[in-house]
Amino acid sequence: MIQTREDVRNVAIIAHVDHGKTTLVDGLLKQSGVFRENQEVQERVMDSGDIERERGITILSKNTAVYYKGVKINIIDTPGHADFGGEVERVLKMVNGVILVVDAFEGPMPQTRFVLSKAMALDLPVIVCINKIDRPGARPTQVIDEVLELLMDLGASDEQIDCPFVFASAKSGIATLDLGSVGASMKPLFETIIDYIPAPKGDPEAGTQMLISTIDYNEYVGRIGVGKVDNGTLKVNQECVIVNHHNPDVMRKVKISKLYEFEGLQRVEVNEAHIGSIVAVSGISDLHIGDTICSPDAPCAIPFQKISEPTISMTFSVNDSPLAGRDGKYVTSRHIRDRLYRELNTDVSLRVEDTDTTESFKVSGRGELHLSVLIETMRREGYEFAVSKAEVIYKRDENGKLLEPMETCFVDVPEEFAGNVIQKLSERKGELLNMGVINGGYTRLEFSIPSRGLIGYRGDFLTDTKGNGIMNTIFDNYAPYKGDITYRKQGSLIAFEAGTAVTYGLFNAQERGQLFISPGDEVYAGMIVGQSGKSVDIDVNVCKTKHLTNTRSSSADDALRLVPPRIMSLEQAIEYVDTDELLEVTPHHLRLRKKILDPRLRKRANISAAMKNAAEME
Repeated sequence: MIQTREDVRNVAIIAHVDHGKTTLVDGLLKQSGVFRENQEVQERVMDSGDIERERGITILSKNTAVYYKGVKINIIDTPGHADFGGEVERVLKMVNGVILVVDAFEGPMPQTRFVLSKAMALDLPVIVCINKIDRPGARPTQVIDEVLELLMDLGASDEQIDCPFVFASAKSGIATLDLGSVGASMKPLFETIIDYIPAPKGDPEAGTQMLISTIDYNEYVGRIGVGKVDNGTLKVNQECVIVNHHNPDVMRKVKISKLYEFEGLQRVEVNEAHIGSIVAVSGISDLHIGDTICSPDAPCAIPFQKISEPTISMTFSVNDSPLAGRDGKYVTSRHIRDRLYRELNTDVSLRVEDTDTTESFKVSGRGELHLSVLIETMRREGYEFAVSKAEVIYKRDENGKLLEPMETCFVDVPEEFAGNVIQKLSERKGELLNMGVINGGYTRLEFSIPSRGLIGYRGDFLTDTKGNGIMNTIFDNYAPYKGDITYRKQGSLIAFEAGTAVTYGLFNAQERGQLFISPGDEVYAGMIVGQSGKSVDIDVNVCKTKHLTNTRSSSADDALRLVPPRIMSLEQAIEYVDTDELLEVTPHHLRLRKKILDPRLRKRANISAAMKNAAEME
């Protein structure tokens, strides 16, 4: 018999990147009494990873729970970046409603549309929270209209269009239902959640059913599955079976060794969990997202959509440069392989494949940000390796026609830079779909562009818009190949010999282009030390010293003026690297290099490649 559990609410917070989801969770946690009054709490407490805190983004969805008037509210904080969209898709299966957070200045953005469409496909009730109402230039009344337009665009039902609007400043910890009155606390949002989000329903007498929506990993207990109990009761030491909607013939017997519920930021061990509870289960090896834990007497898998496929790939390989092995703790192919396959325990959008050689692995993800976070995490853990240029993953249709991933790209730029952006994206096979004026003298451009056209563009975009532009992309579909794209117009400055870079050598080299290194940096033959001013690669000798004479001392070099080098971040280096180059990643250094270090062999390979391309063109 179906029953409603009134003492629980399950809700996910969804939004475009940087609209304030994690800060909103902070406010709910603080005002629900999770922390002591005198307890020091850092901002964005849910972003627990170092990289999440440094970049100000959420990468993995997080579970927490607060109590309000005797009702337990399970809250899931989700990522906003399109690259981590796989996280959003699956956690929505655990909840009975969503809070859509929208910036009161920016309004609905591309990822707002994406996450809202996923929630509506599951017919989830929506509470709209217009956040940052105290931000300069905030325009909450217009944003209400924009959200309603978006709901109608997505084919919302009458109930969904009639959703409640809450106005908040998550940073100040206030919410209100009426724009005319200033809120004093988050109470209006708590009340709206209790009133509007349906309580979970299920049959407590039926066989156990729990869908695994998220996987966590712990070195001590292995895989931890997180999901919602849909029917029955789940108990410690209970004998269960695992079934999967996409693989109905396979059934495995398992035993529940430990059960946890979420209380604030903690996981609390419990002996049993009832319908509507979001719980973590440990002690089951080889547990996957989409698996259903069931009673053995009536195994029935809960339907679960397949995770979106990756669209971009890179080759991770053993670092074989002359400076290899100096920084890293883990440098062998076995170390790298084990670490990449271990990442699959928690990241469902990632794919790792062995290649023809044991020294390299093909790693596929949802975008450059997705893969760069993995690279940064690995280098911090002491791994040393090399990565190739990011390449898109092509497909073929039934007629053998080549298809490539396409993105919808939204660009908000000051009016004077719009022409520049349109020109650059058109060169990269972008097609302008819409152009309109938004508040504050900004122009909004909407493009359809191949995913590969965006590789390496973000750096140019920031330069072209003087840092004032905002660019957001979201995967659209696969479409016929749009033709060749020139990624980089300039060649590289390549070190001619191994040694230590000196001022005199760098002074001569800087006339040829922009340098990436400083005096005292170690270099090797084939290492990229700068960007050429021409379209071809140029070999330079940055280790060259001036011969001393009787009338000249070595300190005479001090008078030479060097232009400060361009120091690249990991993302910039990934964007810069070309198809015949590699990025050498170590815990302390990022070095760009040619795949073939020997200049003679490199020249031969270039001639062979040119001849092959010419033959294919004929």
